[in-house]
Amino acid sequence: MITIFTIPKPFLRHINIIQRNAIKSWLRILPKPEIILFGDEEGIDTVAKEFGILNIPKVEKNKFGTPVLNSVFDLVQKIAKNQILVYINTDIILMSDFIPAIKKVREHLFLLSGRRWDLEIKELIQFNDINWEKNLWEKLEKRGKLHGFSGIDYFVFPRNLPHDLPSFAVGRPGWDNWLIYHIKSLKIPVIDATKVTTVIHQNHPSIYRPWDEESQKNFKLAGGFSQMLTLRDTDWILTPEGLKNPPFSRRISANLSSFWVWRKILSIKRGFQHILKHGK
Repeated sequence: MITIFTIPKPFLRHINIIQRNAIKSWLRILPKPEIILFGDEEGIDTVAKEFGILNIPKVEKNKFGTPVLNSVFDLVQKIAKNQILVYINTDIILMSDFIPAIKKVREHLFLLSGRRWDLEIKELIQFNDINWEKNLWEKLEKRGKLHGFSGIDYFVFPRNLPHDLPSFAVGRPGWDNWLIYHIKSLKIPVIDATKVTTVIHQNHPSIYRPWDEESQKNFKLAGGFSQMLTLRDTDWILTPEGLKNPPFSRRISANLSSFWVWRKILSIKRGFQHILKHGK
């Protein structure tokens, strides 16, 4: 039913553990998805062979050697076996509620995402244990934290979605917020699936600095904060009963986000918040 694609980091130390956990959780989705690992970082080819999934090592990179997202999205739209595509970060665990949530969406074109749950996971999950999901739920209820609206770790969309991505560097900020802005500008519905999907982010240190050259290039390609939206700006919320309007406060935000002046005001606010948080 779906093709999952991702661009892993090198399979080293703690990242090796959490990326293996993520991929193993995807392999337990029913019906079983097609999974494509893009890139040639250390361990990707070995893990792909071990799990019997596809690795495409040759990807377009920037001058720093970081894969760029537009080439990966373009390629997967050509080669995927399925009509529904899922881009996901390789530290995200999916649960059994993922496919049922996607099946609720009947739109011809759409972009779906949702907030993540942050959780400390230091060890390999025993997926052969029939209770692995129940055990993970218990840990999540005790120690998990629902991330804010700006944390976006996956996108679900039909393969004919006009993403029009510039050459954003993967793993750097801005591109996901720009994609929400862009899809909304095309009048294609953007959907928040937080209420019906549980996606778990396995915590780890960040590999980038907000003021490094690659991050700044991403911000520039996005057109600045005025062309970057969050999950607070989605058009619809996916619930067990189907699509529903967001709460009134979020509807105001979603509607105002279509006006340049409002986005400009928000961009100034976010710029100040960025400076206060990161010290520049």
